[in-house]
Amino acid sequence: MLCHGWPEHAFSWRHQMPALAAAGYHVIVPNQRGYGNSSRPTDVTDYDITHLSGDLVALLDHYGYADATFVGHDWGAAVVWGLTLLHPKRVNTVINLSLPYLERGDRPWIEAMEEMLGGDFYFVHFNRQPGVADAVFEENTFQFLRNLYRRDVPLTAPQPGNAMINLARRKTPPGEPIMSDSELAVFVSAFEATGFTGSVNWYRNLDRNWHLLADVDPIIRQPTLMIYGDRDTVARSQRLTDFVPNADVVSLDCGHWIQQERPDETNQVILAWLDQRDPA
Repeated sequence: MLCHGWPEHAFSWRHQMPALAAAGYHVIVPNQRGYGNSSRPTDVTDYDITHLSGDLVALLDHYGYADATFVGHDWGAAVVWGLTLLHPKRVNTVINLSLPYLERGDRPWIEAMEEMLGGDFYFVHFNRQPGVADAVFEENTFQFLRNLYRRDVPLTAPQPGNAMINLARRKTPPGEPIMSDSELAVFVSAFEATGFTGSVNWYRNLDRNWHLLADVDPIIRQPTLMIYGDRDTVARSQRLTDFVPNADVVSLDCGHWIQQERPDETNQVILAWLDQRDPA
């Protein structure tokens, strides 16, 4: 089961679906809660890790599987980590891209981020100023997504304000596009139809998730493949194997949008690793 990130869509796995299917896998690729034609409840708490992981378990039940290999990118990876903690018997193996295991720590995540990174950091801003960023994204949907889905973006000094809002308002895109205009149009039309609030509500449950995971065994014991992009701005975990002892780590020469920037390499790494797990 392939789990997309933010602000993405099942279409972000378009390069992986045929490769995995050709290798004999039944590939399930949902638009998750808040995205596309999936349900978009209005209550913020309906997007916590209990609900998001419960949706994936329900898909397993629907298709009659006891467990599956779960593949996540970005926020999808966060959900796969949480799913594996909450429903370990339903997860056979884990493959996550970009976002490593997030240690729970002794303080709620948004609270800690606010102290370290300030109120303009977009995770914090989404929580402390609900609705503000959503409206900006919806007013600039094409521009925001065009500016976001880029590679080879030059490093620049941080600017005042919410970086995502700044990006949505930027007239000239940075770097180079990672997809064609027709591919970008799929994402744009999806978010023009749904807006962004449902997807941003995932961020608004980070502290709630911190509390929900309080009594859960924090160790992930399933065989795990962690794929990083060498130029991704998401920080790598320095203690991944403390919490995921059976993790293999691979790095690809790309930025954040790993499976879309380096589709062939991503497919090769995933299929080779899966074949090692189950050579039959």
